[in-house]
Amino acid sequence: MGSMMEMALEPWARRVRDRADLPVRLCWGESGRDSLALGDFSEPRVEIRVRDASAWRLLLNPRLDTLGQAYVEGLIDVDGRLEDILEMAHRLAEAGTPDEEGLLARLRRHFAHTRESDSEAIQYHYDVSNDFYAEWLDPSMVYSCAYFENGEEDLAEAQRKKIDHILTKVRLQPGQRLLDIGCGWGALVLRAAGHFGARCVGITLSRNQYELACERVRDAGLQDRIEIRLQDYRDVQDGPFDRITSVGMFEHVGVGQLPAYFRRMRELLVPDGWAMNHGITSTDPHDGETSKGGGHFIERYVFPRGELPHIGTVLRTMQEGGLESFDAENLRRHYARTLALWSQAFEARAQRIRTLVDEKRWRIWRVYLAGCAWAFEHDEIALFQVLCRPSGRLCGELPWSRRWIYR
Repeated sequence: MGSMMEMALEPWARRVRDRADLPVRLCWGESGRDSLALGDFSEPRVEIRVRDASAWRLLLNPRLDTLGQAYVEGLIDVDGRLEDILEMAHRLAEAGTPDEEGLLARLRRHFAHTRESDSEAIQYHYDVSNDFYAEWLDPSMVYSCAYFENGEEDLAEAQRKKIDHILTKVRLQPGQRLLDIGCGWGALVLRAAGHFGARCVGITLSRNQYELACERVRDAGLQDRIEIRLQDYRDVQDGPFDRITSVGMFEHVGVGQLPAYFRRMRELLVPDGWAMNHGITSTDPHDGETSKGGGHFIERYVFPRGELPHIGTVLRTMQEGGLESFDAENLRRHYARTLALWSQAFEARAQRIRTLVDEKRWRIWRVYLAGCAWAFEHDEIALFQVLCRPSGRLCGELPWSRRWIYR
């Protein structure tokens, strides 16, 4: 049986070897005794073991999403260093995928974004458990790109510097009113109120985040300066605010909804206010996928209904929403580093994390964190901070330089 399977697989394996010559061994059958080499090597760097026959339809048309699906669903096991596994997955997707798949991957996938669907998507991702996230995030539980000002900071310091970088960019002053859209576990509003003297409203759609953020505000004794709400940004009615921040949230808005999202931000700002949008962007100028199907895996297993626009789309829709962009900073390198540190912490605490979630969820996040680190490192996705203010203001009201940002 093994030899028959090997004969059937050989044409596909030969094509992979001709295109990539991978140090990968594919194993199947009883105890994995039957195997096939995907390259010329003495010892494989990665070994893929087929546990279920349904894996073949995913492996023989390999894209990042099908390979990820096979692993997450437990159809295959993979042995090797995590860095080697990621490299082989990308090279296998490139070697085994017909050219037309690249075109398919670039097709737009736009979803309807209602309050109900967005709330469900947020709860799916963030309401895993607070203990789960605490295992691999920094102590402040900041779940967004850190800022490594000198490149030598540890994660906790880099996350604090990221928050200060944002609050400095929006020129936050004592006594000003700040709205944080997608406040997470409250780190930014706690810093804004405790260190910058602002009065803050933080909103989230995650009940777990809401409850812990409220607890942290109470523990810090800042109830008089911070209000945490379980609320959609479209339902905020008590503007205007002097400053607005949105960190790692607009990926959930939807490309088609971006003009309305920025318009709502404009409506909630005072005429001379400042806002900051910090979020992941696609490097495809047509707002499509830039890898061999990796975005489909993330949409299916990690961020339901998530969409990544190109930075050009962000700037255009920001203007359509009545906001003038003043400064755009690409922090791609910083997010590659952030994700690498998250992934390392996840691997180091793997056994503990496995007691907090089921095997499928553990596999999803393991692939997601390491895979995103790779994607940022290789310019498949980016991270932009865009500082903006209401459009139509007089030039005399704008600062001459960006010196205050990088003091």
